Amino acid sequence: MTTELVQALKEKAVQIRKDMYVTTQKIGYAHLGGGMSMADVAVALYYDYLNFDPQNPKDPDRDRFVLSKGHCAHVLYNIFVDKGMYTKEELWSEYNQINGRFGMHPNYHYLKGFEASTGSLGHGLSIALGMAYAARLDKKNYQIICMTGDGEIQEGSIWEALMAAGHWGMGNLRLIIDYNKNGATGAVKDEMDLEPLADKLRAFKWDVVEMDGHDMEDIVKTLHALPPVDSQTPSKPIAIISHTIKGKTMLGGIEGTAFSHIGMIPSDEALQAHFASVDAAEQK
Repeated sequence: MTTELVQALKEKAVQIRKDMYVTTQKIGYAHLGGGMSMADVAVALYYDYLNFDPQNPKDPDRDRFVLSKGHCAHVLYNIFVDKGMYTKEELWSEYNQINGRFGMHPNYHYLKGFEASTGSLGHGLSIALGMAYAARLDKKNYQIICMTGDGEIQEGSIWEALMAAGHWGMGNLRLIIDYNKNGATGAVKDEMDLEPLADKLRAFKWDVVEMDGHDMEDIVKTLHALPPVDSQTPSKPIAIISHTIKGKTMLGGIEGTAFSHIGMIPSDEALQAHFASVDAAEQK
C-alpha cells in the first residue's frame, strides 16, 4: 500500500459519489443513504482489491462480489460505467425505467458484472455461501465477498447462512457488513439491536475484523490483511464490520440519519452545493 494509491482511491470515491448523485437525479430519488455509506469500500474493492476484469466479467477464476443490499446497485452501476462496461447515456436513459436494464435493484440476467439478482433482503449471503461451496467442489481458490446492510442482518436467513458457513469452515467466504447504524425507518438499535454483533458472529464460528469504512487507508489495510484463500482446507469465514455513516456527504441535515435512506436531490443547485461540500472535505 502506498500513499499514492490511498489518495487515488479517495479521489475515485469522491468521483463515484458525484456520479451517483447525477444518476439518481434523473429520477429524483434513490436509496442514496446506504449507497453513500458503502461507496468507499466499493471503490477499494473494484479499483484495488478484487480480481475482476471489466473486459472479461465472466472469467471463471474471478473473485465474486455479491451485493446483498441490492437497493444500492446504483453504486456499482456508476463504477461499471467508469470502468467502460456501460456508457453514461445507457445508465441515465435506463435507470429505473420501464424495460430499462438498470433497475432500482440489479438483475444479473440483464447486466454483466453482477453475480446475482438481489434486493430481497437477507438472501445474498446464502447465495454467496453457495458460490463458496461450489468453489470448494471445483477446487477453485477465488474469493466470494458478500456485502450486507446492518438492518438486513435482522433477517433470520442471514443467521442460517452464518451458521452453515461457520459449520462447514468456508474460509473462502468473506462478509462485509455496512454498519451505518440506520435502517429505512429508524436507528437499527431501536428496531432490533444487533449488539454485541462481533461476539454473535464469533459464536457462529466466524473470525471478525472491524474497520472504519470511510478511512481509505484502513479499508485497504484491512482487505490486504485477509489471508489467502484455500477452498480445500476448512477454516473460519471472515466477517468485516465496516463502521460507516448513513448518507455520508449528504446535505440537509440527513447525514447519519434514517431520513437519508430514500434521498432526493431536487435541483442542480443542490448538486453543486453537494459537490462543493465534498470537495472541501476532501481538501482537509
